[in-house]
Amino acid sequence: MAVRRALISVFDKSGLDEFAAGLTELGVELVASGGTAAYISELGLAVTPIEELTDVPEPLGGRVKTLHPRIHAAILARRDSREDMSTLAEDGIEPFDLVCVNLYPFSQVARQKDVREEDAVEMIDIGGPAMLRAAAKNFVHVAPVCSRARYGPILDELRLDGELSAQTHRELAAAAFAHTAAYEASIASWFSDRETFPPRLILSLEKERDLPYGENPHQRAAYYPEAEARRHLLSRVEQLSGNELSFNNLADLDAARAVLRQFELPACAIVKHANPCGVGVAAEAEDAYAKAYASDPVSAYGGVVAVNRRVDPPLAGRLAGQFIEVLIAPEYTADAVEILKRKPATRLLEDRERRRAALGDRDYRRVLGGLLVQDADAEVDDRETMEVVAGQAPDEAGWGDLLFAWRVCKHVLSNAIVVARDLQTIGIGAGQMSRVDAVRLALEKAREIGHELEGAVLASDAFFPFPDGPQLALDAGVRAIVQPGGSKRDADVIAAVEQAGATMVFTRRRHFRH
Repeated sequence: MAVRRALISVFDKSGLDEFAAGLTELGVELVASGGTAAYISELGLAVTPIEELTDVPEPLGGRVKTLHPRIHAAILARRDSREDMSTLAEDGIEPFDLVCVNLYPFSQVARQKDVREEDAVEMIDIGGPAMLRAAAKNFVHVAPVCSRARYGPILDELRLDGELSAQTHRELAAAAFAHTAAYEASIASWFSDRETFPPRLILSLEKERDLPYGENPHQRAAYYPEAEARRHLLSRVEQLSGNELSFNNLADLDAARAVLRQFELPACAIVKHANPCGVGVAAEAEDAYAKAYASDPVSAYGGVVAVNRRVDPPLAGRLAGQFIEVLIAPEYTADAVEILKRKPATRLLEDRERRRAALGDRDYRRVLGGLLVQDADAEVDDRETMEVVAGQAPDEAGWGDLLFAWRVCKHVLSNAIVVARDLQTIGIGAGQMSRVDAVRLALEKAREIGHELEGAVLASDAFFPFPDGPQLALDAGVRAIVQPGGSKRDADVIAAVEQAGATMVFTRRRHFRH
């Protein structure tokens, strides 16, 4: 379709100077609403204000300037309909071939801190979505443009071919309906945000990037953050070097960052296949990494490594000595970056937004034909909510290890067991169908690597239904256990711990992660 007449009504005028000038050079007549018309006129370009078509000034402060039959008839008229074109001719209406609209920035205003409700409501665009939807509905004859990213390609196609192809029209229509749907979704979410689980849940996702492949090479993949999220996995994250991030990299990166949010002290988490395989906390980041790596050096091979302190040359030297898929830290010295770049395959990420606690958001899990939705398990548990139910109360070092193990345990796939000592994981049992098998696996891992189990602590993400799991740990030298409690046989478990002269703490809170 050739473009002879264009309607333009945009809030964001960036890029409009070149687009309007390009259309004018191509002989396109420009019609524009209020502020847009003034902007185009100031560029020295010919433009017809919309009120000259409607013979009505902008009423209600411009709220209904484009909601007029002469405007929408010019958009919706079908060129291959004799009746439609006859109606336009009778009323002296010229059709539009292109409609360029971007909308009031509702979400940007609504999510501002302490924004007044009336100010947010004023940013709900009515005329813009109506024009876009009308143009998209009549996409065979009209080109709807809702993104400045399309300005250049549209001008290039018009200059090259003298018209826009049917495929371009269809692509623009799809983009327009997706744009208005996302816009309406953000408004609906804002109105329903006082309900934890509203009757209808509408998600708007925007593609941030294509990924090389999915979990396996034969699967295609892309990364879509939530459009209205205040932050997402890669927001304020800069890749300094290394290969392109993959689907599995991002999944493990999310898990690693979640572990680090549990700790204020220098910490390091190494994640493999969505499970932490080594976590360490120490006075210095280099020592925290050393602990995390020594937890399970075999599993750490090719893992995602996250640290919550600046990486300097000594730490960079240790990291460069290992095979690491992804490394993320809040900061790197220039010398550290040069050292790490010697491993060109390592994806080096700088996280400029380090926070301890995650936002209390919803957690989604895809199932056949739908979503399971729950509150995110984002809180950080402290000892004030816990109860010593067997043995003596731990000393400060004992509490430190118990809390450390407990906070790591919530990020291990269920059934989850974490054995720790001196703020270092020494054995992790993940994803077992039997809790006693998870205990056995954690203990075997610790022994295999050569960790000392005498005096260690153990955390379980859910209660022990029988004393058999705790007994395995107690026999191996574990001296303190932290678990939610709540089993019908809690008394039997407590008795086993007391008989061994050990300590047990109930958290009264479970942390399943399936």
